[in-house]
Amino acid sequence: MILAWHLGQRDFPNTAIFTEKIDRATKGDFQITTDGFAPYRDAVGFILGGRTDFAQLIKIYANNPENETRYSPAQCTGCKTKVIHGRPDPERVGTSRIERHNLSVRMENRRFTRLTNGFSKKWEKHHAALALYFAYYNFCRMHRSLRCTPAMAAGITKHLWTLKDLLMAATHC
Repeated sequence: MILAWHLGQRDFPNTAIFTEKIDRATKGDFQITTDGFAPYRDAVGFILGGRTDFAQLIKIYANNPENETRYSPAQCTGCKTKVIHGRPDPERVGTSRIERHNLSVRMENRRFTRLTNGFSKKWEKHHAALALYFAYYNFCRMHRSLRCTPAMAAGITKHLWTLKDLLMAATHC
């Protein structure tokens, strides 16, 4: 289930806003892993405090050959784990789930496809498209691995929502 999302620059103020959304969407203690982006250290520490076991997974990349820097990602040559606070379980430290989810978002939402007519040029329209996508993902999309929607698996709803249900709920917010 997507508990929180935020559209913004990759900087400390937006990282703090996103972390506050995670704080409001969760209860109790949990483990969190982020990439090596420095603002996560302070945001998670200040906002989520002592209720998290927090580690960062820092990937090490090789330099790209000169002609392959624009469209080709750098080759990952390794990674290191850095415990920030608490006692994270080393077996559960990883970013593969969120990286796979980010790939799904990019593949299923043409607003991210640069150099096409579907690419979002206005922030407001991009925000609206993401809000609709994440609501659909949680309430309307049947997930093969769960055999239900994430909202059903979390006990938030007992039935598969139609788009009409989703739009009706949106008008009552």
